[in-house]
Order: sequence, then C-alpha cells, then structure tokens
Amino acid sequence: MSAALLQVDGLDLYYGDAQALSGVSLEIAAGEIVAIVGANGAGKSSLIRAIHGIERPAAGRVRFDGVDITGWPSHRACEIGVGHVAEGRQVFPNLSVLENLEMGAALKRARADEKKTLEHVYSLFPRLAERRKQAAGTLSGGEQQMLAIGRCLMGKPRLIMFDEPSLGLSPAIVQEMFRIVRRLNEEGLTVVLVEQNVMASLRIAHRGYVLENGRIELSGSGPDLLSNDRVRQAYLGL
Repeated sequence: MSAALLQVDGLDLYYGDAQALSGVSLEIAAGEIVAIVGANGAGKSSLIRAIHGIERPAAGRVRFDGVDITGWPSHRACEIGVGHVAEGRQVFPNLSVLENLEMGAALKRARADEKKTLEHVYSLFPRLAERRKQAAGTLSGGEQQMLAIGRCLMGKPRLIMFDEPSLGLSPAIVQEMFRIVRRLNEEGLTVVLVEQNVMASLRIAHRGYVLENGRIELSGSGPDLLSNDRVRQAYLGL
C-alpha cells in the first residue's frame, strides 16, 4: 500500500452536548478507494465535514499529505487538493451548468488548467455539455449529481470525498455514479466514499471502515467486510 495521503487520528466531534464522533482514526493511501459505511446517524457525514473543515473537532488531528489541516476552513483545504461532493448536491440553482462548473475552477490551483479540466468533465458527463446553458435548478436529480461531481473536479482535487452520492437517485443512475467513481480512481484520484449503500460501495472499495455510533467498529478490505457476518446481518440483511 502507498504512503498515507489522509490520516485521521483520534477525532472527537460534538454538536452541543451530543457527541457525533469518538476517537475516530483511519488512514487512506494515495490511489485507494476507501468506503466509510454505516447506518443513518452513525457519524459518516460528520466525519467528512470535520475532515473538510466545515465542523471543528474537539480533539484529534487531520493530516493531508503530511500537513496538519485540523480546523482549516474548507476553502483552504480545497486549495491543497481536498475535494468534497456534499450530500444533497448543493448546486447553484439559478446559475447555468457552465457557470456552476466555472465556480469550481475559482481555486488558484485550478485556474491554469480550467479549459482542459472542463473538457474532461464534459467527456465524463456528456449531458452536462448538452445542458451547459441550462439553469442548474432545472436539471434532474441525477444530472445535478453529475454537476456536483463535475464542479468538484474543476478544482483539481487530489482526494475527493463523496457524501452519499447515490441518495435519492434511480437504480440506473446509482449504477452510473459508482461507475464514474471507479473511473476517477483509475485516472489517479484517491476516493473516500461515504455511503448507506453498503454492498455497492464495498464492491468497488479497496478497503472500508464501518462506523457505528461515532466509532470505527470494523475495518478491512472491501471483500473481507462484505463476507463479514456482522456486516452481512446488520447492513445487508443476509
């Protein structure tokens, strides 16, 4: 396995008096797809938000490529290559598809390659090219998810974190989303995949972590976790 690109050590996070994360530690190597799975409310989104600086942890450290980024604001994390496709897509509805994508390229690290990156995004998602002048708010849910991913890619991330990318999408679009995740990884991106769809995410993941009540309870390769009796009974209904 390559050297760790992302390291999380002993992360605690609270919302008021409620503890969302307790002593969470994990490592993600460059070039991996790592799935973080668990039930709704397990702390998956809280972990992603703490890594990306949206929430400030009460304890613990986050390191990206050896640099301590604990508590950095999210725009600063983006500038060193940490990308985040948020749950619920969060596109700018009144802006066009192209304008949304251009917003993603506002980072200093991305400006020089904006045209080339845009061509790549359009090659991944031809539908966005077809609808580039259309208001983002008029797109379907699947198209908005494509746009959210494309906007993140415009920022030239080295690591991309997906927060529930299949949520609310049709089975056919979900399959397409996971195909895109795999392709991005094959192109060199390191991927953190936060998902309630445990089977689909572990099938494409090199490794995974199972989060329960804010704690890492299990970890292992994707195939090992899929065959684990506890995972099969709790999340797969088998």
